[in-house]
Amino acid sequence: MATEVVVQLQHASIGDSKVANHSCCKNGPGYATPLDAMAGPKESLIYVTCVYTGTGKEKPDFLGTVDVDPKSKTYSQVIHRLPMPNLGDELHHSGWNACSSCYGDSSTSRRFLVLPALVSGRIYAVDTQKDPRAPTFHKVVEPADIISKTGLAYPHTAHCLASGDIMVSCLGDKDGKAEGNGFLLLDSDFNVKGRWEKPGHSPLFGYDYWYQPRHKTMISTSWGAPAAFTQGFNLQHVSDGLYGRHLHVYSWPEGELKQTIDLGPNGLLPLEIRFLHDPTKDTGFVGCALSSNMVRFFKTADGSWSHEVAMSVKPYNIVDSTSPVLAGQVWVGGLFQKGSSVVAENDDGTTYQVDVPQVKGHRLIGGPQMIQLSLDGKRLYVTNSLFSKWDKQFYPEVVEKGSHMLQIDVNIENGGLSINPNFYVDFGAEPDGPCLAHEMRYPGGDCTSDIWI
Repeated sequence: MATEVVVQLQHASIGDSKVANHSCCKNGPGYATPLDAMAGPKESLIYVTCVYTGTGKEKPDFLGTVDVDPKSKTYSQVIHRLPMPNLGDELHHSGWNACSSCYGDSSTSRRFLVLPALVSGRIYAVDTQKDPRAPTFHKVVEPADIISKTGLAYPHTAHCLASGDIMVSCLGDKDGKAEGNGFLLLDSDFNVKGRWEKPGHSPLFGYDYWYQPRHKTMISTSWGAPAAFTQGFNLQHVSDGLYGRHLHVYSWPEGELKQTIDLGPNGLLPLEIRFLHDPTKDTGFVGCALSSNMVRFFKTADGSWSHEVAMSVKPYNIVDSTSPVLAGQVWVGGLFQKGSSVVAENDDGTTYQVDVPQVKGHRLIGGPQMIQLSLDGKRLYVTNSLFSKWDKQFYPEVVEKGSHMLQIDVNIENGGLSINPNFYVDFGAEPDGPCLAHEMRYPGGDCTSDIWI
């Protein structure tokens, strides 16, 4: 799930330092600095988690490889599908075994894509190095192994650590209770090591997390109890305390819970979280799904952490993170597009609907969900599936007809967004029938997985 719609539209500098231009993976995986990453090669492939679980089709989820090279004959097409060996997984997010946090270690490589299965509890490791266009299986971590050694279930966000370990946030215990959530550690061979956080230091709810090593801090977010969200969204469950509104501040890498920040009613369901990519910065943003707000979090003078509502959910220029500026917007779906029975209401009580264009003859259904920005900041890829149970509830047409993926051009000089009219990936035309598309990753690393030490 994501509300990752903040797009930094200026990339003039990272701090005050000047850096040399290093190519990818010259020393270890990734790049020496964020500026080096921006100068990296343009993406030509993108991996997409594709879901049949929950759609009524007895088919395994799969990892799709999409050609995003405009010069290719198969541009904007799924060119390979790696089906999972099991049914009922619900692939969701993904991460890498190694990223820029391991840049100084020449013995490591960004080889394995880590695929946590949110519903089944399995974690797959997929080899993308042998043939990037056609990944293959490497290993499966079974839920029984995870549960027996840690008590954790419902794995979600995977990040690599500089140590070579892989850390995965888990949203509950095997019974779907949020009280059992925490952070799973896998070693570099995908063996279960245990929990990352200290005993008694688990968060109230689990979901996403991001760490900023130079500030010795990790901050995690809150979705809800798996027993609640896997049944669909029920507003009463929010009042019943089954969904979160907190950020959890940990010491890094010790795993001690130092502070819990209550975001209040303006911060309900804080989901995807990102520090600024400048590793010296002590500020970032989190998207709060139910409140439709972007919240800025930041370190205060006394070393504690605070927050403020920074903006509503639209693309903003965040060069000055304390004062975001709306730089452009584009409509790519939603409930209140013209022709629907739903209208939006302005502050003065007037109502409106929006024009949503067609792309390559296709009407845009559902709403934008996961996004992935190119390393140079010029192309934004968008899918429109959230979670199968919630898709059925809010956008049943997406389940019936399948997801799509779009590409949006970002004007990083003057601001503004525009839909690429030549790019449309139709997951409704899959050989096994319409499926749901969610997380996206580039083989060479991306803006939502690389962390700098």
